[in-house]
Amino acid sequence: MTNQNFKNHARYVFGFHFLAFVLILISLVLAIINLVHVRDETSWVYTGLLPLLFAIVAGLLFFYIRRFATGNQDRIIRLEENFRSFRLAGRLTDQRLTKEQIIALRFADDDEYASLSARAVDEKLAPKDIKKAIRQWRADHHRV
Repeated sequence: MTNQNFKNHARYVFGFHFLAFVLILISLVLAIINLVHVRDETSWVYTGLLPLLFAIVAGLLFFYIRRFATGNQDRIIRLEENFRSFRLAGRLTDQRLTKEQIIALRFADDDEYASLSARAVDEKLAPKDIKKAIRQWRADHHRV
């Protein structure tokens, strides 16, 4: 596996993040155009409204499937980092750290975790700044 760092740690799956999103967007636009142009008043629900409802449902599924997966992942990361903090420093993660800061800190190596965690609290570092401050990157290849 390639070494992770700030520039290459984001993970995108082409079929999901790009292809599925574009296809759902195209379906929604075409369904709206179709609904506007339906001439048959007796079957407009089937030929006009139903495709629009399917496109909306697909869009909602696309959004919520990703949201539920990342929400669960964030919860697991908070638990892992709490345990890691206890293992390294003998205390739980500082309660002043935000969820986003904790998620960014997971990339810090054990040697710099405690100091970077304290710095994140004291300087109110943004997640992006935390990631940029990491000298020894701890890769996470198992993210969703």
